Amino acid sequence: MTLSQIDLTTVDIAPFIHGGAAARQRVARAFAAAFETAGFAVIVGHGVPQALAQDIYAAVKAFFAQPVADKLAYAPPEQTKGRGYLPMGIESVAKTLSGETPPDLCEALVFSKPHRPDAVARNIWPEQPRQLSPLVKAWCGAIMELNGHLWRLAALALDLPEDYFLPWVADPSLVLRFVHYPDQPVPPAPGQLRYGAHHDYGGLTILRQDTAPGGLQICDRDGVWKEAGVVPDSFVINVGDLLARWTNDRWRSTLHRVSNPDRLLTGSTARLSMVAFTAPNEESEIACLPSCSGPANPARYSPVNAGAYVRGKLEASMELTATA
Repeated sequence: MTLSQIDLTTVDIAPFIHGGAAARQRVARAFAAAFETAGFAVIVGHGVPQALAQDIYAAVKAFFAQPVADKLAYAPPEQTKGRGYLPMGIESVAKTLSGETPPDLCEALVFSKPHRPDAVARNIWPEQPRQLSPLVKAWCGAIMELNGHLWRLAALALDLPEDYFLPWVADPSLVLRFVHYPDQPVPPAPGQLRYGAHHDYGGLTILRQDTAPGGLQICDRDGVWKEAGVVPDSFVINVGDLLARWTNDRWRSTLHRVSNPDRLLTGSTARLSMVAFTAPNEESEIACLPSCSGPANPARYSPVNAGAYVRGKLEASMELTATA
């Protein structure tokens, strides 16, 4: 069934990065309006080199093209798998909302906090293709720079000083996740999707998607699923549960999923998404922001530890009985 397309706001953030106070405020207002309504925005003018995005896309695609046995050499031993290669069949994000569901039809390569000095020891770095590891490090640097812009922009959009979030995000909890959705020669099980319906768990999610069929779908305010189109050389940004709590639900953490491709299509429907999950430093306490509550709008949530909150969501999503 063909769905209608959701009308996401496209925000050019170049005037925020390079402009004066008035331009920065204009961008902040557009940013705020997007997250108060849809919970999603598309950004352009972000400054991330397109050539770097193309190079890492090609290297990650080459990694996933390897035999499964070769990829499994990079699977981590722990059950809650926040790093390394995650094979098909071990994760079901919809479990965080609706209990037992079929595993998601994807595999992933994950790097946890790759911006930190001990990232080499913490993460699992594939040897092939040889260019992959240095490209991940370069991509991490570009995403860290973009993340800094986004949190400064978020502060203005929430009527706070531009540097307000710096104590929480100078050393953020950052996860780079490269997700491959293979072709589907066998029909999915009932209710099984490429990535089940879920809310993201942390702060701001930064997504670079491709144009392959079977992509991002967003549930609108009326409960209707709609397709998210692809704007060339853009990122899709959305709000996670932790940030929604932080803003007292002023900003929306919106239900979304990755659909299966139409089974009548011919040719490859394989899809590759490059995702950065950003959140405050995992040692942070997250309590309602001062600009998001008042006598007529008291805080709805108790303070939480950022790391414990996100870990709880991750543990709920994993098929812990599966073997890597």
